[in-house]
Amino acid sequence: MVFTETQLDKYADVLLWGLRSARDGRYRKGDIILVQCDLPALSLAEVLHEKLLGLGLNPVTRIGGSFRMERNFFRKSSLNQLVFVPPGEKELYGSLNGRIYLHAPESLTHLQGIDPKKIGKTLVARKHLRDITEKRDEKGEYGWTLCMFPTPELARQARLSMTQYTRQVVKACYLDKQDPVREWKRIYREVGAIKDWLNGLKVKAFHIESAGTDLIITPGERRRWLGISGHNIPSFEMFLSPDWRGTEGVYYADKPSFRSGNYVEKVRMTFRKGSVVKIEAKKGEAFARKQIAMDKGAKRVGEFSLTDRRFSRIDRFMANTLFDENFGGRYGNCHIAVGASYSDTYDGDAGRLTKAMKDKMGFNDSALHWDLVNTENKTVTAHLKTGEKIVIYDKGIFTY
Repeated sequence: MVFTETQLDKYADVLLWGLRSARDGRYRKGDIILVQCDLPALSLAEVLHEKLLGLGLNPVTRIGGSFRMERNFFRKSSLNQLVFVPPGEKELYGSLNGRIYLHAPESLTHLQGIDPKKIGKTLVARKHLRDITEKRDEKGEYGWTLCMFPTPELARQARLSMTQYTRQVVKACYLDKQDPVREWKRIYREVGAIKDWLNGLKVKAFHIESAGTDLIITPGERRRWLGISGHNIPSFEMFLSPDWRGTEGVYYADKPSFRSGNYVEKVRMTFRKGSVVKIEAKKGEAFARKQIAMDKGAKRVGEFSLTDRRFSRIDRFMANTLFDENFGGRYGNCHIAVGASYSDTYDGDAGRLTKAMKDKMGFNDSALHWDLVNTENKTVTAHLKTGEKIVIYDKGIFTY
């Protein structure tokens, strides 16, 4: 067993805290919660299922297919099969009140050699389901959270033993504490003060500088910083979805990335007038090029994020974006995501936002959302609308 029974129980409690925190509205008895899990995480899904029933909620369980099934799907499917959405899926997503996803991959590179355009077609065909839940989220009718469950493949790709890898997960999620939910509530309060400070600044642009990055990010109008909202376990980042049109310069991701069964290393992107005009990678460059060609919005920035190393206990590469984008280490990290924006970073009622309003404000729309992480020592300077400049982040710490 990867975790002890006590650790599984604590992990489930933290996920339920995350699910509650990630939704503006309250859960009521009879609400429908989708529990999706990869097969290695079944033991955690069973504990969650029991707890959800005890809360009077209606869990709907979906076990993911094996990596061989996924590879065969993209190898053998016709166009019609690639874009097929099962009957009832739209109705289910339109009724969901919550979703918990337990990520436990048995392979990270099984889709190498598959044309990324085929993967992109499937993502685009299912994007309307994400749009449904996003709209419900904006109205306070839906919340979601996700986590990662250790597997031998994750440990191998991270070059750690299973014991070392599991220890990192336990430490990162505070499962080594007597009451991990209390620890998450404490972090939630402490980070709230930093978010309030950031949201009080009238910022025209952020300038991110490190050895490999020299990038301007424009937050845009009516934006707010979010973070440690319960959506991800663990999560130590603070983020916003900027006005994509103001992105200029070079961004370098020194952390490798596993995405859609492919490995990409040392990605460097050059932005002009908000869009990627050049992308390079030490490994996986062809795949990276096709990812940002997935649709019109895939070349644009949908998220800008910073993690303060004082909160994150993650200090090893984990071969998993959820953990790597929350890396603490010596200098914390920043990451950007090319692709879809988060509309809840709008500082008003996101439920009232129309597509036309989002377009006008520079919120990006895409079937892609690809997080790319930089852990170099960096300085982030806020250029205020008053003309003043202040450093908001230095050596992995917010300067608040």
